[in-house]
Amino acid sequence: MILPKIESEFLRYLLANGHPVGERLPSLAELSTETGMSMGKLREQFEVARMLGLVEASPRRGIVRTEYSFLPAVRLSLLTALAINPAHFDLFSGLRAHLEMAYWDEAVALLTEEDLATLRALVATAWQKLNEPRIQIPYQEHRELHLTIYRRLDNPFVVGLLEAYWDAYEAVELNTYADYAYLQEVWRYHERIVDAICRGDSAEGKRLLIEHMQLLNARGVAIETSTPINGSARAAALRV
Repeated sequence: MILPKIESEFLRYLLANGHPVGERLPSLAELSTETGMSMGKLREQFEVARMLGLVEASPRRGIVRTEYSFLPAVRLSLLTALAINPAHFDLFSGLRAHLEMAYWDEAVALLTEEDLATLRALVATAWQKLNEPRIQIPYQEHRELHLTIYRRLDNPFVVGLLEAYWDAYEAVELNTYADYAYLQEVWRYHERIVDAICRGDSAEGKRLLIEHMQLLNARGVAIETSTPINGSARAAALRV
């Protein structure tokens, strides 16, 4: 049995009662009476459930059961790790790269025509931003392009890890600056990757993805080959 291994009494209550997503739960006072937990203990354990993304509360709607996502727990742990040591981003970045490569074939096979149109639109918007007189960094397009490719995977753990990467990317402020020539190179890769996907050449898209990822990790070492990278490329390493 799994439930007895969960230390939180409120989490056990929440999961054992099978509240469907979107259902409004009793108030904390009512839950305290129903479970026999003190209000102080219940508030503490409710906060854990909220941070795990299992419930949300608002004055208008009250307490509502929300859909499970791996992201809240991963994001909290990852941001804590980065606060302890920012270099942990390098390690998580490597994990993200290997996840994208490992799940590429499965993810691309699930893409719909609507997804392909979204990918093409993201590339077009990114180039528009890069070609404006006052250049904008297409960070949101960068994030959405990668996540769109993998979003239809029926695997909340992979999707949650990939989403957490981009939250961390923003937290360490890699979305705020990048060399213009580097940005152009990145988006040329993105454009070629999307073109390959759209014409049904998944293998070519994956080959380009690997090249794209080899624009290099934070230590200046290509992810796949462990080949040292020249100094000029290292400044761009974390922004892939």
